Amino acid sequence: MSNKKKILIIQPIHHAGIDLLEKNSNYEFEIVKNTEINFLKSKIKDCDGVTIRTSKLSGDIIHAASKLKIISRHGVGYDNIDLKSSKEKNITLAITATANAVAVAEHVMFMLLSISKGKNMYDNTVKEGNFDDRNKLPKTIEIWNKNILIAGFGRIGQALIKRCLGFEMKVFVYDPFVSKEVIEKFGGIKIDNINEVCKNIDAISLHVPLNENTKNLINYELLKTMKKNCIIINAARGGIINEIDLDRALNEDLIFGAGLDVFEVEPPNLENPLLKNNKVFLSPHTAAFTEECMTRMGIETVQNIIDFFDGKLEESKKIKL
Repeated sequence: MSNKKKILIIQPIHHAGIDLLEKNSNYEFEIVKNTEINFLKSKIKDCDGVTIRTSKLSGDIIHAASKLKIISRHGVGYDNIDLKSSKEKNITLAITATANAVAVAEHVMFMLLSISKGKNMYDNTVKEGNFDDRNKLPKTIEIWNKNILIAGFGRIGQALIKRCLGFEMKVFVYDPFVSKEVIEKFGGIKIDNINEVCKNIDAISLHVPLNENTKNLINYELLKTMKKNCIIINAARGGIINEIDLDRALNEDLIFGAGLDVFEVEPPNLENPLLKNNKVFLSPHTAAFTEECMTRMGIETVQNIIDFFDGKLEESKKIKL
């Protein structure tokens, strides 16, 4: 009987991560693409560890695992994992805490600049042969010297602030779990109440987890208080912005535009009005999908499992259940 630890890779990850398992004689693994619940229950029952990307790891699946000790999430969000069942079975949950900050921060800047500079409008004007219409087009806006609010100041927020300061923006930070001293060390200004500051903000970037306190954090009542040139970016989790309220606010010209990498339902329903709103710049939950980041995430996802069984997993990569 093999003494190797059995690892289930749910949804493929970068081969650089798989290489770590292939080169380690203490492990055997299986990669599965089928995420149907009964299939996963049959596959996970004798596994010691599992990696998971975006598919659901429900309580039924977790309770079907008799040996499971570690769940390693390929990413930083974990709302697709049943935390209650994980805690009941004393399973450790790890995230790729250091891998995706740069990629997501760059994606936020990409969206912010694309919206403020009218990327699609300018691109289409030239490609459609309307070059001479350039003086008739709506004016774009600068981000220089503008106020941006970063909501959530973990590694992604900390990577983003550096890029915002590079554009000489004034950065306000909302995160009740990070001290004023830390925020000021990064060059930001700590705020305690989002509702009070939004009336003076030109851009908002969301980097908070989705929970009962953050669901619908951005809603119509708050949107009504914002500046007409405000741009909102969400590369965190769908549901933090009320999508119906956002569509209404954009149609009423309450804010300038929005960039969404995440949606309350993924993939979004084709009837979702935001898909037809030309003031929204969308991407399919791919903020971290750079070649470099996917390599780092694949490696860190697997390394977290190896480190766990070696007793070396850093506390900063564990989620408190």
